[in-house]
Amino acid sequence: MKKASFDNILIGFAFSPNLKANVFEAMRMATFFGGNLFFLHVGEKTGAKEKTFGEILNDSPVRPKEIKILWEKGEPVTTIVSECKKNNIDLLLLGALQRENMVKFYLGSIARKITRKAPCSVLLLIKPSIERVASQHMVVNAFESPQTEVTICAAFEFAHGLDIPRITLVEEINRAEVAIAADDDRSLRKVTLRKEKLKRRELSRVNDILGRVPEDLKANRKVASQSIFGTRGYSIGHYAKVVRADLLVMNAKEKHSSIWSRIFPKDLEHILSELPTDVLIIQNKSNE
Repeated sequence: MKKASFDNILIGFAFSPNLKANVFEAMRMATFFGGNLFFLHVGEKTGAKEKTFGEILNDSPVRPKEIKILWEKGEPVTTIVSECKKNNIDLLLLGALQRENMVKFYLGSIARKITRKAPCSVLLLIKPSIERVASQHMVVNAFESPQTEVTICAAFEFAHGLDIPRITLVEEINRAEVAIAADDDRSLRKVTLRKEKLKRRELSRVNDILGRVPEDLKANRKVASQSIFGTRGYSIGHYAKVVRADLLVMNAKEKHSSIWSRIFPKDLEHILSELPTDVLIIQNKSNE
């Protein structure tokens, strides 16, 4: 199983109240992965902005091996996506809004558009912090999909880098697979047996993938598997919220040519419309 890479990290920054928290999160992230860090501001470069940003960088208690600050003018979505491609970025960090409303809709929409078009993995941060708040629990989609094995391996790489001790792999099963009217005891037993059969099938599939994850990435982690029935995308977001996960890891949307994208075209829409927690969306670069 090919390991994921988080060597080149980029964060788009604006001069907002969360600027320092976003910068510190990015500095820590690049340091954890021993990677290079790119800061990108889409807008006018001024002496005052440079001074403010330089002071925040100097305040950071950690510093990655290489930092590059990019100042570009243009339309935000197009510019950020272009710079990710130009600099061979592996992970794009975006400050995100947990719920969109009429006042915040524009900023939220930019984050969603970038997420859909990004050529790399994307980490949406809903509660950046100046002081580190260590993640304790990661929930990972284990849907039956061509991208899922890549996502699971990348999730373990991420957990290893950030030392996240607990990982739950969630197999989300469509309710249509147990579409039997349970209006009497016999029908109820059929539904129960069908659910147990599906759970065993999914557990076997996920265990096969886990067997191919490098042992060093699984060491010192509490790994669990959980089957849930419901609407794909919505159910796992709700589950992550209920168990108070610190991070939800999802597949990037499959290419439109894939039958999977036609069957499940809205996997991420439920997640992006109301983020349950920080969300890491894994892009399989080999499919580009």
